[in-house]
Amino acid sequence: MSRGNVPPIGPPTGPPGDDSGCTVLHVDMDAFYASVSLLTRPELRGRPVIVGGGGTRGVVLSATYEARVHGVHSAMPMMRARRLCPQAVVVAPDHEAYSRASHGVMEVFRSVTPLVEPISLDEAFLDVRGAARRMGGPRQIGEWIRATVEDEQGITCSVGVATTKFVAKLASARCKPDGLLVVPAGEVVAFLHPLPVGALWGVGEKTESVLRGLGLHTVGDIAHTPLSTLERALGPASGRHLAALAWGRDERVVVAHEPDKSIGAENTFGTDVDDPAVVHRELLRLSERTAARLRASGQVGRTVSIKVRFADFTTITRARTLPESTDVGRVVYDTALGLYAALGLERARIRLVGVRVEGISDAGSAPHQLALGEREHGWRDAEQAVDRASRRFGAGAVRPATLVDPSGTGGNPPTRAQ
Repeated sequence: MSRGNVPPIGPPTGPPGDDSGCTVLHVDMDAFYASVSLLTRPELRGRPVIVGGGGTRGVVLSATYEARVHGVHSAMPMMRARRLCPQAVVVAPDHEAYSRASHGVMEVFRSVTPLVEPISLDEAFLDVRGAARRMGGPRQIGEWIRATVEDEQGITCSVGVATTKFVAKLASARCKPDGLLVVPAGEVVAFLHPLPVGALWGVGEKTESVLRGLGLHTVGDIAHTPLSTLERALGPASGRHLAALAWGRDERVVVAHEPDKSIGAENTFGTDVDDPAVVHRELLRLSERTAARLRASGQVGRTVSIKVRFADFTTITRARTLPESTDVGRVVYDTALGLYAALGLERARIRLVGVRVEGISDAGSAPHQLALGEREHGWRDAEQAVDRASRRFGAGAVRPATLVDPSGTGGNPPTRAQ
């Protein structure tokens, strides 16, 4: 599909609504991690699928909507998720695939407007007022984004269209999955007031308990409560904040910014580890994964850091800045290993280790200083060949020998990327 022309998009997916002045879009991918995982497992479509670690300490990263109807949700302990939905298929995360898909999705957004504010890998706010002449009204732009993302990435998204970020985000949540909802400027209050108080930004469990103690159960209840009452119960700042949101007032604008300037991964061991060889292997695995994500996103980084959490939950970090930026796993690992060795931990009981690369920039803009006597083909060429094999045969098709599971089960511990 050419991005230069608005494709035929079929009938609207929600009430038409007047999108005049609704220049803010919130685009949220539908079950992003699960949807991307199913691209290589099409036989699992329509079945309850959970993405995450399968160990006793594993957590749910994402779940298909077929699993969500059983109460499964992200950040839930995997053991509980399996009890709620024992028929679900559990698949391991593929963070390189998620990074590639996210990059592609954000490129679609930036082809519409430079005013893109990513919130995470799978959602962003867009200010589309400058795209109207080229692409049509906000609703039509939202439909174009939905069609293009599905065509190019093979996954779906939901789009909220409104006058403010707050209302646009609520709208995208209300039309999931695979929908679009416009909240006209003149209907914001009618849209907001029936919603539960927990729908407001800043209302967590504690604040919700306080509001319910005052007999306030809906956004409309808050809107019609005297400001002085809200300030006494919640404090001046929170009281004023919720009062404004309850009437649809949100002064924040879409602020374009670059993705986070660091990429990393960490792993919580199934049981506390005191064997340095096990820690070294995990640092290698995390370094390889982090470098692969850098290469997948076309980036390099200059500072390598490690995180170590002990059995008593004490956590320390150490970092080292390299002479030049890199996306080579062997360089990341050698640096991480040096940082770990400098700690002199010997037989300390370790709960978690992590590797992170910071000071990220585009690979094409980072200078590379050739070292005297450096071979023409080195680690980077080898790792790029591994990337190609992984894309063809699946993640982990080629890996360092020390990371091969001798049991033949292929079982690596789950890793949480950040």
